[in-house]
Amino acid sequence: MPRARAGGIQEPPPDAGQTLPAVTVTGSGSAAAAEAVGDSASEGYIPRAQIQARPLLRPGELLEAVPGLIVTQHSGDGKANQYFLRGFNLDHGTDLATTFNGMPANMRSNAHGQGYTDLNFVMPELVDSIAYRKGPYFASEGDFATAGAVDIEYVDSLPQGIASVELGSHAYRRGVLADSFQLGPGTLLYGFEWQTENGPWDTPENMHKLNGVVRYTVPLGAGEKLGVTAMAYRNAWNSTDQVPERAIDSGLIDRYGALDPTDGGYSSRYSLSVDWYKPLADGALKANVYVIKSRLQLFSDFTFFLTDPVHGDQFEQYENRVTTGANVERKWFSSLLGRDSETAVGFQSRYDRLDPITLANTEARTVVDDVSIDTANETSAALYVQNSTQWLPWLRTIAGLRADQFWYNVTSELTPANSGSGSQHILSPKFSIVLSPTSATDIFLNYGRGYHSNDVRGATATIDPVTGAPLSRVNVLVPGTGYELGIKSATLIPGLQLSASLWQLDLASELVYDGDTGTTEPSRPSRRRGIELAAYYKPNPYITFDIDGAWSHARFRDYDPVGDYIPEAIETTASAGLSVEHEKWSFGARLRYFGPRPLIEDNSQRSASSFLVNLKLGYRVAKNTHVFAEVLNVLNSRANDIDYYYATLLKGEVSPVDANGQPEGINDHVIHPAEPRELRVGLIYNF
Repeated sequence: MPRARAGGIQEPPPDAGQTLPAVTVTGSGSAAAAEAVGDSASEGYIPRAQIQARPLLRPGELLEAVPGLIVTQHSGDGKANQYFLRGFNLDHGTDLATTFNGMPANMRSNAHGQGYTDLNFVMPELVDSIAYRKGPYFASEGDFATAGAVDIEYVDSLPQGIASVELGSHAYRRGVLADSFQLGPGTLLYGFEWQTENGPWDTPENMHKLNGVVRYTVPLGAGEKLGVTAMAYRNAWNSTDQVPERAIDSGLIDRYGALDPTDGGYSSRYSLSVDWYKPLADGALKANVYVIKSRLQLFSDFTFFLTDPVHGDQFEQYENRVTTGANVERKWFSSLLGRDSETAVGFQSRYDRLDPITLANTEARTVVDDVSIDTANETSAALYVQNSTQWLPWLRTIAGLRADQFWYNVTSELTPANSGSGSQHILSPKFSIVLSPTSATDIFLNYGRGYHSNDVRGATATIDPVTGAPLSRVNVLVPGTGYELGIKSATLIPGLQLSASLWQLDLASELVYDGDTGTTEPSRPSRRRGIELAAYYKPNPYITFDIDGAWSHARFRDYDPVGDYIPEAIETTASAGLSVEHEKWSFGARLRYFGPRPLIEDNSQRSASSFLVNLKLGYRVAKNTHVFAEVLNVLNSRANDIDYYYATLLKGEVSPVDANGQPEGINDHVIHPAEPRELRVGLIYNF
């Protein structure tokens, strides 16, 4: 049911073959939020032109194109980023479902954190689009999609080949080679990336990344398309992890120093996927299958000498994983009670095998003793149906229902009592009303139930493997219920679009960060409310300006004398951008405000805010040659990427003890600084 709105924005026919609906626009993430004719005010689509114009410190910052989403890092640049959205510290990806070319990026029952989302394998030069949805209002979105869902897609072909070289501060080096060409009946796309850097850290990061993709797409006639994608990625690095502020204030280390210089990690990801799309006379059919082989090894130290005063508290988290899955969706365009209607029925399945997944105490990356060695299997299957009907020119409804079933099995080698198996299911209804009082304005009322999964080891464990204390088993599936009232409007001012939303999200159990283990653990039920605003202005074909802001209020819903604030729950964010494209010159500027947050339940400890500015300037020196420069953290802000508050103990410190004579450690802000001002220059040759 395409329909145009003022300003020439039009919803495309539903034949894009994407997981999320797309609207072709030129602009910013805020533009997408304001422009997209979709099912909610907080849904949008970011096109390739905007993505290529953004200055980026890390690949994961591509997601900052989503209004209100903050991306940081609390460790080495080979580790998954830290994400914040809608009152959440999403840790490394909990409650934000991220897919890439139809494959899930979130890792269930991950060795480090539930929903671990590592996007370091993404090559920005090849990204075609980023589509996003916030809230649990969409039947096609399942696990982790309570705060939102993001889908990243690569291009099928490039208009020109790309050979680029970048050099920058702190021994930053990067090279990319990519092109596409006709091969038989289809198009072969390839891309290769090499990157190394040390960062500003006293212990050089020594990060080495190799990355490659090959994609072959074949048109089968009448809009039908088949694609096959193979990807390979590996990365190794040293980490300067988060440190207590007192270690810096006392002069023990400087701001970019490490307390354990042997922290670091290794990761790899290899995948093969097949996607197929076929338009039909009465709708469309799409499907994809995938297999992902990944490995992660992390050496971290977050408490130093609190637990083991002899060897220190470094620990190793390791997993060897195979993930397979399939997704099928059939759409029908028909009539319901004489009104235009669209119905989609879909099936999704996924299987994860972790063999093994381990936790060990280490010293300088050498195992001191094993804590747990497990094998885990996790299978899910989902069936969903969604109908959208245009009842009147000004009234549309979207109704959906999703059913998910999980099966799991855990075998614990060191603690057999923690072995077990089980299953769980959940039903998630969805309903939305779209009112269009004018051709330029849509008002959205959204309701939806969604869920996130917990680590399946928590569903079978009965004994703490370290202390031997009894444990209570947790539910694998945790429901969340969301509500939203939103509006999008193309105003009377040419080129200006606005969007706003008022939302609420209730979770039955919060996933919170545990500084002792570096993982997320189930906690109390919670409620979040918030307001989001966005504006996009394009006064002429060369200039684009956008601005967005978000405010959230997050609290635990049950009573506890420790307090009801949710640690690390983001409260305020704002961003603005300006881009100029004119003849040979290009310019991009991004400003980001990351507000203060409560760090503990009684709100007596809070993080500092941060304000960062990034710039990118480009110039075409010849027909096929383009040079550019990026200045990251232009103001050289002394900001923190992350700020926690928990107990640690440094070597030589004397710890207070509890009633049982056990060391309690010293509570302090534990921070990871943002990187200082950095300059990168590059040359791109198109062939």
